Amino acid sequence: MQKIRSGTLAALLLGSISTPSSLLAAPSSVETIRVTALADTVAMDFTEGLTTEVGPRPAGTPQEARARDWAVAKLKSLGFSNVRVEPYTMPVWLRGRDEARVISPFPQNLVLAALGNSASTPEKGIDGEVVYFPTLADLEAAPEASLKGNIVFVSHAMHATQDGSSYGTFGATRRQGPSIASKKGAIAILIRSIGTDNHRQPHTGVQMWADGVKPIPAAALSVPDAEQLARMVARGQPVRLHLTLTSKMLKDQPSGNVVAEIPGGDPKAGVVVAACHLDSWDQGTGAIDDGAGCGIVAAAALQAAKGGPLRRTIRILMAGAEEVGGNGGRAYYDAHGREPHAMAMESDFGADRVWRVDFKLPQNHDALARRIIAGLAPLGIGASRLPAGGGSDIEPLVKAGVPVVDLQQDGTRYFDIHHTPDDTLDKIDPAQLQQNVAAWAVALFEIANAPESLGVN
Repeated sequence: MQKIRSGTLAALLLGSISTPSSLLAAPSSVETIRVTALADTVAMDFTEGLTTEVGPRPAGTPQEARARDWAVAKLKSLGFSNVRVEPYTMPVWLRGRDEARVISPFPQNLVLAALGNSASTPEKGIDGEVVYFPTLADLEAAPEASLKGNIVFVSHAMHATQDGSSYGTFGATRRQGPSIASKKGAIAILIRSIGTDNHRQPHTGVQMWADGVKPIPAAALSVPDAEQLARMVARGQPVRLHLTLTSKMLKDQPSGNVVAEIPGGDPKAGVVVAACHLDSWDQGTGAIDDGAGCGIVAAAALQAAKGGPLRRTIRILMAGAEEVGGNGGRAYYDAHGREPHAMAMESDFGADRVWRVDFKLPQNHDALARRIIAGLAPLGIGASRLPAGGGSDIEPLVKAGVPVVDLQQDGTRYFDIHHTPDDTLDKIDPAQLQQNVAAWAVALFEIANAPESLGVN
């Protein structure tokens, strides 16, 4: 791979906006692709079909297998080549009953959802006194073994941001909190949902146990229920809960990736990977996370191909098992990592409009970035100073040095819906979805036909 630079390129790109308009004028083929894609119906049709005919698609389950079969049939009907499933196996966590009840001093039920990989309570549940921590840092500061026999409750207040940057900070409570609580002797942990809504619906999500840690029951309260529990604790009386979280782990269950291609004319130029993930959590129907992403990349590839024969192959990767740790991305890299890859891109942040483009390209590839910027500008998309980073489905490729372009979507309302029962088709704005398709189609066309060598030696 050619050396990738992440610092100076973005600044050069922003400076290029002042380049004379004659150098920024998009070719007529790009204009045609952009305009045509803004009327696309394939992305919504794909998302509607997947969420209606398959519905929830938890990783490693028969529902995810049905999604793979559905996607293969759909991609073939759309005219893609080399459509296939690439299988692998994985351990699978399955949800059971999720129930919580305040025993005293203010008896009432709470709404919550177990986190992925949560341990199970006995069928009859467990009782414990709540120990409250306003933040993850407060939990980390608690003395060792100080929580023996208690149920930990960690709160926080995630706020919406356009770029979703707050997720990394507040998501640590979900990812790391259960292991920390277990190490300190807790019998269970509840967290305030990693979300920005005020609806009485919990946000689930995966957490991974640290090495050597005993798994304990772990769940997320809906935001209103977390606030309710915090108010109870603030009254100064001991709060006791009865908690029932039944779940189980299965070994060596089948999962897999769906791969499809629009072949290019120059195999030596490398492939362009356009990725999404096919699995979803069990509570909603996986419309924004990530049915829409799969609809976007498939529709955009078809739109890009309307501009004429492509130099590079566009390879659609609909990864499995992303939600539980990125298994599909790793499986793809294990199978294809030694093949020449020119570029990797991913759509996994909902269906709202693209507002920014980030780059991580080899040195001396500013011209390609300028062409992409010019094609995206009429869609209201600007270049940033930040390097592209990709997502979990392409993370192994990016770490290996494959160039990456990120089409950043507006995430202002994404974490109102993320990992909740509310992740359903009606949350998608068709016009914003079409703007995504247009942005992706322009970028894929420019990348697939770029004369530059990109990531190929």
